[in-house]
Amino acid sequence: MNKADIKKLLQRVKNKEIDIEAAMGAIGDLSYTEMGFAKIDNHREIRVGYPEVIYAEGKTVEEVKSIIEVMLTKDNNILATRANEKMYQAVKNICSEANYNPLGRTITIQKRKVPLTESYIAIVAAGTSDLPVVEEAAETALILGNRIEKIVDVGVAGIHRLFDKMDIIRGAKVVIVIAGMEGALASVVGGMVDKPVIAVPTSVGYGASFGGLAALLSMLNSCASGVSVVNIDNGFGAAYTASIINKL
Repeated sequence: MNKADIKKLLQRVKNKEIDIEAAMGAIGDLSYTEMGFAKIDNHREIRVGYPEVIYAEGKTVEEVKSIIEVMLTKDNNILATRANEKMYQAVKNICSEANYNPLGRTITIQKRKVPLTESYIAIVAAGTSDLPVVEEAAETALILGNRIEKIVDVGVAGIHRLFDKMDIIRGAKVVIVIAGMEGALASVVGGMVDKPVIAVPTSVGYGASFGGLAALLSMLNSCASGVSVVNIDNGFGAAYTASIINKL
C-alpha cells in the first residue's frame, strides 16, 4: 500500500462501501510480512516514497522467487538487482510480466503504471565496459518513474565526444556519471554543469585500479564542488538518489 491506497480505503469506509473489519483486514500486514528467512517491508513506500527493492545477490533462486511471490500480492512495482538468469526464469514462471535486463542484471515487474517525469536524469558513462552499471541505473530510474537520457562512451580519452552531448547533459535535472579506470569523468562533468552530479566508480580497469578503488578515491577527491559519490558499481544507489532529486 502507498498513501493514495490508504486514502482510497478510508474513503470507502467513510462512504460505507466496506466495513471497519474489512478495512482492518486490508491493512493487517501493513508493517511487514514475516517469511522466516526474510521480513518484507510492506510499509516502505509509505515511509520513503518507494517500495522495497530486492538485492538478489547472495540469495538463492527459491528465496528470490518466494519474496517476489509475496510482493506480488501487494500490487507494487518490483525491482530486483544483481539477479541472474535462473532467478529470472523462476520468477517468470509465477509472473509472466517479469522482465530481465541481462546486462544490468535486473528483474522488473510493473504492476502499476507510473507516469514518467517531465524532467529527466542524464546517465553519462565513460566507456562501453561501464554499461552493466549504466543498465542497472537506467532500470532503477525507469521503474521509479523517471525519464532518462543515456550518454555512453564519452570518457576523457576522447573528450570531444562528451562536448558533443553537453546540451543533453545540461538539460537534465540531475546527472549520474559512471566511470572506471581513474574516474576523471565525474570531475570534468561536475565542472561544466549547474546540476547535482552523482558519481559512480566502477570496477573497470587494470591492476592498479584495485577493483574500482582508484576511481572511488579520485571521485571523492573531486575538485568540482557539485559531485557526490556512491559506492563502487552501485548504479542502483545512484539512480535511487537521482530519482529523489528529480522529483523534488
